[in-house]
Order: sequence, then structure tokens, then C-alpha cells
Amino acid sequence: MNLFYFLTTIVGYVFYASQNETSVLRSTAVQQNMSAVNSTVDLLILGAGWTSTFLIPLCKERNISYATTSRSGANDTIKFEFDQAEEDSDIFKPLPDAKTVLITFPITLSGGSERLVRLYKSTRHNSDTNPAFIQLGATSIWGTSDRSIARAAAESGSQAPIPPKPKELQWFDRHSPLNPGDRGAAETELLALAPAMPTTVLDLAGLWGGTRSMKNYSSIHMIHGIDVARAILAVHANFSKASGERWLLTDGRVYDWWDLASAWGSGSDSRNRIVKTVDHKQHGYAS
Repeated sequence: MNLFYFLTTIVGYVFYASQNETSVLRSTAVQQNMSAVNSTVDLLILGAGWTSTFLIPLCKERNISYATTSRSGANDTIKFEFDQAEEDSDIFKPLPDAKTVLITFPITLSGGSERLVRLYKSTRHNSDTNPAFIQLGATSIWGTSDRSIARAAAESGSQAPIPPKPKELQWFDRHSPLNPGDRGAAETELLALAPAMPTTVLDLAGLWGGTRSMKNYSSIHMIHGIDVARAILAVHANFSKASGERWLLTDGRVYDWWDLASAWGSGSDSRNRIVKTVDHKQHGYAS
């Protein structure tokens, strides 16, 4: 921004810049999305939903260029809707080249992960582009909770009854066997593309922050949106350390609902208040 523009803005005058000057002064989001075909960005966010409300401000803070998509193309996003069964490369052509592509929506169809990666790569404007891919997933691909079993049954189209809850406490880490289900299989398919194509999966514990409250979850393993955003950018900055691996993201705390209820009862529902209330050393850590 030049001094003349700054001063005239302060005193309330209207400054009519040329088209080129205006494009330089646009916000990062508008600049990247409106000129997507000819641009290259650090991070392409496929599906600008809840996660992006934390990720975009962090990208701006760290001067990381980005572009975002949505089904509608509203709010300066690029209109994009991936059909997992279609070999339609045209929908990928308006997308910018990116160093890292973040997939925020679930892929559940066999071949869908490979198809998305291949079609995006084949439509790059710079043939030397070798993007890396991050898939966001959920910890429901592990264990035998009511929710995970019901989801697996829905994905497979079966009406399998929900088994009784296990009598013994079960602990899971990122290497534990997955529940049968299309979502976990699609993640495994994506990971199998490495090392030729850098890929990784971040499976998220219960999400909270912003419009999402802990009060709406039965999970006692959680992760805040800002921590999800930090993890995404950490992988982006050091992708070679994450490639080919599945990661389980949690804040490392096992929350005690009595402590949480006490914190909410005091009238505070902030992240810091809840974290300070929980004595995580007493309860242990999630794997």
C-alpha cells in the first residue's frame, strides 16, 4: 500500500486505483480465489467449512497464501463439488496450483481418493506441480462405539444391529485396526499413493470451538479448531515427516465431565477456562 493511498483513506477521500493496483490491494482470499486459474497458492482448502474459520485467520497471520472452495461458490470461494464416481476433469481446471491440498469432506467411495488426486494433478497449469494432500478424517473409524458402528452400517447399506458396549476399557492409537467401513478404506487408499504422491490423513477427535460446543458431544477426547489449524500448517511446513502416515489428533486430555460441568456452572465456557479446570495428569493421556 503506497503512502498516498493510506493518507487519502484516512481522511475519507475516494481513491480510484487502476485495475492492476486494485488487484494488489485485495485481501488474500479474494486475490487467490478470483484469479485462481493463473495463480499458485501454498494451501488449497477443498471445502471451506468449520475448519476454515480457524485455518484462514492463521494463514493470514503467517502470510501463507490460500484459496478456498465451496459447493455454491459464495463468499469469494471457488465453486467446486467433487463427484466421487465421475471422471470429470473439467471441475478441477478452475482450481489453482497448490503446494498442499486439504480435503475437508469425507470420501467414501472406493477409488474416490485416487480419482481426486489424479484428476487434480492432471489439470495443473504448471506441469511441474507436485502437490501434497491432507485428508481430514474422524476417530470414529476406530473402536466399537454406537456412533461408529451405526456409521459403518449406514455406509455399507446394511441394517446390522449395534453390538453391546465393551465391558473393558479400550484404548486406541493411530496404529490400531480400523472399523470396517468405506471412510477408513478411502483413507487407506489415499495413504497408499505415497511416497510417489505425498499424502497423509489427520483423524480428528471431537471438534469444538466457535459454533461447536463440548456440551453437544458424548466424547471425552476433544480437539479445538485452532489446534486443528495449527496441525494442518505444521504438516504443510514439514510434509515429508507426515507423508504416508495416518495421525490421530487430540489435545492429549481425557476430560472429566464433572469438572467440565463445574466450569460451565461458573458461567465461563471459554477454552482457557475449561483447559485450566481439568487436571489431565490425574486422568492420563489419549494415545
